[in-house]
Amino acid sequence: MRKVLTLALAASSTLTLLTAPATAADRPDRELPAEIYGGAWTAGHVQGMAIDQRKGYMYFSFTNLLVKTDLKGNMVGSVTGFTGHLGDLDFNTQDGRVYGSLEYKEQESFYIAIFDVDRITSMNMDAQTSDVVSTVYLEEVVADYAADMNGDGKFDGNIADTPDHRYGCSGIDGVSFGPEFGKKGGKQKLTVAYGIYSNVNRQDNDHQVLLQYDIQRWKRFEKPLTESAPHKSGPQQPDGKYFAYTGNTTYGVQNLEYDEHTGNWMMAVYKGKKPQFPNYSFFMVDGSEQPKKGEIGDLLTLAPGGLQHEASGVRGWEFTGEYGLVSLGGGRYYVSKAGKVTEDGVSKHTGHAQLHRWTGQSPTPFEQVTQ
Repeated sequence: MRKVLTLALAASSTLTLLTAPATAADRPDRELPAEIYGGAWTAGHVQGMAIDQRKGYMYFSFTNLLVKTDLKGNMVGSVTGFTGHLGDLDFNTQDGRVYGSLEYKEQESFYIAIFDVDRITSMNMDAQTSDVVSTVYLEEVVADYAADMNGDGKFDGNIADTPDHRYGCSGIDGVSFGPEFGKKGGKQKLTVAYGIYSNVNRQDNDHQVLLQYDIQRWKRFEKPLTESAPHKSGPQQPDGKYFAYTGNTTYGVQNLEYDEHTGNWMMAVYKGKKPQFPNYSFFMVDGSEQPKKGEIGDLLTLAPGGLQHEASGVRGWEFTGEYGLVSLGGGRYYVSKAGKVTEDGVSKHTGHAQLHRWTGQSPTPFEQVTQ
């Protein structure tokens, strides 16, 4: 009976995503494309992705551009006009909007950009003059980024090789919605990961720094994006500040993703350069472990499994999720593949969302799903 049903479904040309089960965990692999093309753009390389499975849309950030496609890779719309750095993205299932990290280092301004994605209906919508983007200022990030750590009375600015920048903070990148650390359920909070400068000459930059925010009352903070006059409307402090010991990495957590399947927080990074650390490219925070008090603050525990570096105690994996990572439920993920093409003599960046499944194996815990 099962074989007959499978053959019948395969023969049907009318089966669409609209007939799929409502929950991600119930969706078989065949109802999610093996690959979604995010287009080719003269903007920077692909930074992150988000998906609205219910409505069938995919979102890609390309450094200063947001692109919206359907699940077949057809272009639906885009948002342009950013001069700052648009990074990792996540879709908020509770309000139907996409949240992303947005940096303006020279202005010492760091925001969460919130996209009203239902309004993205055409190409090249302007981030400042249209009504699709609002922003919330993160004062905690600014305080750490602009910290004068050597007490010489001046801030050295956007420079990696300096004692300034508390914890080596270079801004923000990874963002994800998930429960409070140490809890499996409950209120969903927005977690924001610091960028961390690569610097082998200091010892206070070996943790990933993660902030958690309850965004239930963030509407009062949201302001339009005005790059000529950056606003400072936002929460004075996060609801929690946490530290994960991984060793210094190059620009911190590039992509952050809470995964219900493993119950863990996934962190994809550019490898670090300190020789005393293993410099893995992928880490996971154990979502079931309560934070522990440490000298630097509330410490998170790295999840078991993967590769173990005995000298440092760091655990991790080798995997290329730094350009985009989306948990789809049921142990399935979209992972972004970054590339370049030349069209009419113009070099462009591309992004492909490729379907993977969780294996938990070492050194690489995912395998690509091909159809």
